[in-house]
Amino acid sequence: MGKFTILKTDGSARLGEFETVHGLIKTPVFMNVGTVGAIKGAVSTMDLKEIGTQVELSNTYHLHVRTGDELIKKMGGLHKFMNWDRPILTDSGGFQVFSLAGLRKIKEEGVTFQSHIDGRRIFMGPEESMQIQSNLASTIAMAFDECPPALADRSYVQPSVDRTYRWLVRCKKEMERLNSLPDTINPHQMLFGINQGAILPDIRIEHAKQISELDLDGYAIGGLAVGETHEQMYQIIEAVEPYLPKEKPRYLMGVGTPANILEAVERGVDFFDCVYPSRNGRHGHAYTSHGKMNLSNAKYQLDTRPLDETCQCPTCRNYSRAYIRHLLKANEMLGLRLMVTHNLYFYNHLMEEIRDAIAEGRFAAYKKEKLRMMEEGEG
Repeated sequence: MGKFTILKTDGSARLGEFETVHGLIKTPVFMNVGTVGAIKGAVSTMDLKEIGTQVELSNTYHLHVRTGDELIKKMGGLHKFMNWDRPILTDSGGFQVFSLAGLRKIKEEGVTFQSHIDGRRIFMGPEESMQIQSNLASTIAMAFDECPPALADRSYVQPSVDRTYRWLVRCKKEMERLNSLPDTINPHQMLFGINQGAILPDIRIEHAKQISELDLDGYAIGGLAVGETHEQMYQIIEAVEPYLPKEKPRYLMGVGTPANILEAVERGVDFFDCVYPSRNGRHGHAYTSHGKMNLSNAKYQLDTRPLDETCQCPTCRNYSRAYIRHLLKANEMLGLRLMVTHNLYFYNHLMEEIRDAIAEGRFAAYKKEKLRMMEEGEG
């Protein structure tokens, strides 16, 4: 399992297929973020299928502190629990431990921190993160890492990255052990390592070389989209990309806007995830082929058109801007559901267009035209 095949390249952009125990992933792919085993905005797994979702992403930290991974294991794992038979990627919890969890103490073994739910003290290290993800039985598990702030000082970043590497070695060993146990729900669980190093190219490159030697199932570029400029992010992708294995998928974590995705695909990235489509949708912002639209604007009050006249999502096929605006103003949950469904469809469909453009060798022209239309704004 975990065989990645590059079907075609167009410049550095790659069209690929990633075989998993839960089905084939066509890349480039955008993973729809369902942090606690659900997409925020009352979107069901049935809806996810209808809008073309390939991979759902859930979070190790959140599921561990609320409801609990051991309960989910008793329920047969996350796929069964949430009724989703396609691939699931679980984020290791590292980012949340370092950003959400209040007081924390980092040691070589791992991190002791306070739960953001009830303040109880929890310890998580590489082995604990792998155990939780094994209980969840996701398709792809992410390694436990520290995500240093993008603009952190070199004197902080270097020791942090060195420790993240040592943690990755432990993650790999523990995952191999867990996958061999008789009661493991998904013995084919895969592990992706994470490249860190803030915006320091030399540390990034050295770390990429180190983790590449571990022959993992895939490689992520972490610690971006957390305070640096878009240009700095693109520069880091360009610096790191040549040092990640060509025959393995590459995942840019937590990114991003449609423009970010187009730029990163052009630089050789295969996997993406971001809360933007669901979060912005819940705040009344729709992604369209002409850029982002804010439905709280009064000009949409009597607008009978769909959110995007070129869109075939269930929302655009059935409801007007005026009605959705009314629902949002009235604080009706249906408004959030329709917005999030549309935005996720928009992202999933964008990836489909990207894959078609690479397949036909016209990605550069497609990207240029797509960016032009989105910058132009609404007619």
